[in-house]
Amino acid sequence: MATVLSRALKLPGKKSPDLGEYDPLTQADSDESEDDLVLDLQQKNGGVKNGKSALGEAPEPDSDADVAGAAKPHLSEVTTEGYPSEPLGGLEQKAASSLVSYVRTSVFLLTLVISMILVLVCAFLIPCPPRDLRDVLLSFVTSRNASAVGVSRPTAILVCLSGMNGSTLWSSPLPEEARDITCLDLMPGSRAGTICLVTGTHKMFSAFNATSGKTLWTLNPNYLANSTLAAPGVVLPDVDEDGVRDLVVLAVGESQQDLCFLLVAGRTGSPVGRPVKYSIVGEGNLIGPQVYITANGAVYILFGFGNIQAVALRDIFVQAQNRDSSPPSLQIEEPEWEKRRSVNLSELIDIYSDGVEQFQMVKAPDSNSSSLLITTRQALVLLRGQTLTPYWTLRLQGLRSQPTPGYFTDDRVLDFLLQTEDGVGMKKIMVVDGHSGSVAWNHSVPCQMKHTPTTSAVTSDQKSVFLFWAEGLSAASPNSDVILGTEPSSLHHLYLLHPAFPSIVLDLANATGTVTASEVGINDLWKDAFYVTRTTGPSSKGHPAPLVVSKLSLRWALMEGQMVQLKETTPKIGRGELRRFLSRIKFVDSPSQV
Repeated sequence: MATVLSRALKLPGKKSPDLGEYDPLTQADSDESEDDLVLDLQQKNGGVKNGKSALGEAPEPDSDADVAGAAKPHLSEVTTEGYPSEPLGGLEQKAASSLVSYVRTSVFLLTLVISMILVLVCAFLIPCPPRDLRDVLLSFVTSRNASAVGVSRPTAILVCLSGMNGSTLWSSPLPEEARDITCLDLMPGSRAGTICLVTGTHKMFSAFNATSGKTLWTLNPNYLANSTLAAPGVVLPDVDEDGVRDLVVLAVGESQQDLCFLLVAGRTGSPVGRPVKYSIVGEGNLIGPQVYITANGAVYILFGFGNIQAVALRDIFVQAQNRDSSPPSLQIEEPEWEKRRSVNLSELIDIYSDGVEQFQMVKAPDSNSSSLLITTRQALVLLRGQTLTPYWTLRLQGLRSQPTPGYFTDDRVLDFLLQTEDGVGMKKIMVVDGHSGSVAWNHSVPCQMKHTPTTSAVTSDQKSVFLFWAEGLSAASPNSDVILGTEPSSLHHLYLLHPAFPSIVLDLANATGTVTASEVGINDLWKDAFYVTRTTGPSSKGHPAPLVVSKLSLRWALMEGQMVQLKETTPKIGRGELRRFLSRIKFVDSPSQV
């Protein structure tokens, strides 16, 4: 019977040498799990039924079965007819072995659970410090009551806000309102840390520790004499050979055309020599200064009034030091640039002189030097930096802001987002192909704000998203190419354009104040970009306008933004398809664009 049950339950057994059958009891030597099943089988069939055991034999009168009724027989008495019974000691050893395995497993699982609990507790009680979060540095003017006379007077302040939650990390009073704030590393490759250069509207030029807000140095205003700082300080190579990059500031005298350059040591903030004066001829906005380093390593300072002129850093250094020689790094010349010196061998080199409004340096598509993107009253011109000859010229008027570089086409050449006037209360957003100078994309939008910032952010597939402000856009009308605003002009929306979907923009956010500045930062750890905006509201009499600083995660905004269809496409773009595409976007640090 035991043999039949063993086969019915598909229990493997040990081959009996005598009968050629499997013995279910002797199989206990091979597997502990099978031991349990065999023992359970014996217990179920080893009881007394109708006065007989499961084997058909009557129990003895003086046995334990008479005392306990239908009690279980001893294991040694459970035998199958014709087969030898297994000794009791062997089964007791197997039961002890099973108990040891059970205890060992329980201890292991208990230790594992306790370890996991400790890890989770430590994770919540001792959180890891946030990594790769960019902070926000800004300056503004506030009103405070003077203790002596009880009247309100403006006070400038420099504030660093946490990129994590917007709390104030540190603040420092300023002697005057800041014109520009630039944070950088003057000692690349060292652990000196980031410093922030603050240029004032009058004579202030200071360096602050970006982490603590401590003032590292301040340029003595007496070195500027009767001049006033005309532009932000510019970073130079290390001219005094102390291992720290140096700086140059441009100041204007009583006459706008009387300019002077002052070299400043990046380590101490002390002048590197005396001021160097130049008298230039030109009309219009102040251009520069900016530092241009050619492919050969020659260093020039670009500046001008309504035009662009250049002066070799070597010439400024020699005059500031009042000596005939300069460091070897400054003795390099660029032949094509040197040919453009005036007929009287002046130190000034003419670069461009046709109504220049502004210019910027961008990465050249076919060399290791930078190109010059020049905005004039009538055109946008891209010059080769090496030869100063044009790549292309695009005729346009009414350019509202400085072009924003980014990657829109597939040729890996920087393209440019522009804003131009397009009638009363309207502006045209366009993308110019950086390779050919042709218009790759454009659209008219309503916008009452005269000047609104534009920005871009680079994605991991070497594309860029472009961000701009406009009033509310509605869905495209089948009978009209122009989309008019449907909301009050006081409400402005932030829109995002991706080159993969040129017929769609995403409405990411809105603001009721005037957008005065914006910037994009990259979080390398999370592959995310954050968009920081500074807006001001209407001012009341005797009180400055309220200032609001906000931060927006672009990856979050991409998934939550509202889709605005600029024109119908075939096939129609579905919301699901767009969301799947946007969910895969990852932002990275922009490659060098200069």
